[in-house]
Amino acid sequence: MHPPELQKPARRTTVTAAFMTLLLACGAALAQDMADARDHPLIKRFAGSAIVGYEVRNFDEAQFQTGTFMSTNLQNDPRKFSYKTPPLHAEGKRTRIWYEVPGDIGSLEVYRNYTNELAAAGFKTIYDSTKDPNLASGGSMLALQNMWLGDAMEIKNTRTKYVFASANDNTIRTGTFQKDGTTVHLFTVSWSDGDFTFKARKGAYAALDIVEAKTMQQQMVVVSASEISQSITANGKVAIYGIYFDTGKADVKMESKPSLDQIAAYLKAQPGMRLHVVGHTDSVGSFDSNMQLSRRRADAVVASLVKDHDVAATRLTGNGVASLAPVASNTTDEGKAKNRRVELVPQ
Repeated sequence: MHPPELQKPARRTTVTAAFMTLLLACGAALAQDMADARDHPLIKRFAGSAIVGYEVRNFDEAQFQTGTFMSTNLQNDPRKFSYKTPPLHAEGKRTRIWYEVPGDIGSLEVYRNYTNELAAAGFKTIYDSTKDPNLASGGSMLALQNMWLGDAMEIKNTRTKYVFASANDNTIRTGTFQKDGTTVHLFTVSWSDGDFTFKARKGAYAALDIVEAKTMQQQMVVVSASEISQSITANGKVAIYGIYFDTGKADVKMESKPSLDQIAAYLKAQPGMRLHVVGHTDSVGSFDSNMQLSRRRADAVVASLVKDHDVAATRLTGNGVASLAPVASNTTDEGKAKNRRVELVPQ
């Protein structure tokens, strides 16, 4: 309802109207989503909120909380903390969204709205900090630590990490929900004051981490026999990216056949060539386990060429170097993918 119109001088009315227009324009600008950001099609947003952090990866992984943390010592690396129940690991298309809900809205109101919406949509609750008897009312620093587990909810180049790191821990709510192949992590927190340094507005923040399970599409180009020959002549080695293994395993997958066919064709065209087959890994996991894994994978490639392509075993020697010879940074997913390879080196 609008207040009754007051009798004011015309000039003051004009100035007041202009000032109110400016305020409304500023408010609309502050409420805008960041460029190219959008809601996830399965989950609505809280009314009046705006997207301040947004990231989508076609294929990624995330860990989702399923129970209380066993440790609360923030002086150590929170990513190494353990749970009373193992976290849920999921791979697939990952969408991360941070919403800002300005005003007098608190985290509990936002959290309840989201959990009600997820339940109505058929999502099953895997974990809910507000119902965890081991936590204080509304959660605790235990819930906050989940934000850091595997870089769980931070989105680079946004202010989100400052919000959850500085907010009062008794306003933190966190939950994990699942429906079919989609897993959702929900995190809400209250922000009591506006922050001009990081441009955070008073109100509440809600973060969603959504992973839709799917199989990664292999997109590496198969190197032909002639290209193998050219690379070995020019560089003394050739990297093969078309040989596939399941994570942590050394069984050559059927999708590797096109690349193995080309290696066999090269060896047939070069009957005097003897090769080292060298397995390479990224830096995820311990060095010792990766060294063993890289060697086992190299031996598996040798065995496949001998068994399925009639290559003499004396022409091939398997070796593994783990992550000792990276060709890209292991700090990014793209770099890790380039480092996971098999190389052929003349003996």
